[in-house]
Amino acid sequence: MYIKRILTLYVFFTGLTLVVSGQDFVLPLYSGEIPNSKKTDTPEKVEKKDIIIVSNVQEPNIAVYLPSKRFSTGQAVVICPGGGYWILAYDLEGTDIARYLNSIGVTGIVLKYRLPTAGNTVEPHKAPLMDAQRAMRLVRTNAAKWNIDTAKIGVMGFSAGGHLASTLGTHFDYGNKSASDTVERFSCRPDFMVLMYPVISFTSPLMHPGSREALLGKNADPKLAEYYSNELQVKDDTPPAFFVHADDDKGVPVENSLQMYAAMRKKKIPAELHILSEGGHGFGLGVNNNHIASWTKNLQLWLNWLNKDKSTK
Repeated sequence: MYIKRILTLYVFFTGLTLVVSGQDFVLPLYSGEIPNSKKTDTPEKVEKKDIIIVSNVQEPNIAVYLPSKRFSTGQAVVICPGGGYWILAYDLEGTDIARYLNSIGVTGIVLKYRLPTAGNTVEPHKAPLMDAQRAMRLVRTNAAKWNIDTAKIGVMGFSAGGHLASTLGTHFDYGNKSASDTVERFSCRPDFMVLMYPVISFTSPLMHPGSREALLGKNADPKLAEYYSNELQVKDDTPPAFFVHADDDKGVPVENSLQMYAAMRKKKIPAELHILSEGGHGFGLGVNNNHIASWTKNLQLWLNWLNKDKSTK
């Protein structure tokens, strides 16, 4: 009887841990055939080392992490992990971030997007943005079910994922009301952007050449390079942004954030910029250094400000 009781408690608390700290569910981005795709013999790969690395994404999806309903702010963030458009740093810049967002009452949605280097797309450069746009529409479609306000859905990206997030923030539409697919009727415009040490420019000498080559190929069309240089694509309806970058970033120079911030200031779009003296590139939550990790508290304050300031909607 005693052993049975102990086993029951073990199962209960193990299950509780899974509910509290595990992802709630995963949804495929597309039902049926995936657009802009072609078959390949290369399987998707997941490597579990110091971080979880996903490559050769075959079926894009979103992993949805919901905060407790009682403390939910109504905000949600679609998270784009980085990896130079070659791989996805899936936990460091994805699931870890979603769990942090849950702790401040925000729904975290990790996007597993197709990579242009996987060889499974017809037009490689279109696939990441297509998947990000679809993810935003899918979240709005399910907003009521997930206790999310449709006007409080943002995008967040790290490094090349920051390029994807800023691309979504400058290349969006407000939905096709006559689409037969009801998901496509929803806007894919993010209500805000959180850009973490982002790749921004593909034309500046300060660009990250690896990300550009991965997305556009070795001999990139200059028009495409300009199209994906997001500091050149800021419009009047580009959403507000929160930037974090380390001054000593040797991978993606801090000028990427500075250029995007300056472009937004010209359009009088609200933006908040945090330049850290240390951190290098790829620090994620920065949990081992309180100075670096301070960005998380600043983000919480900014998200609270967004919730109160109706002028940014």
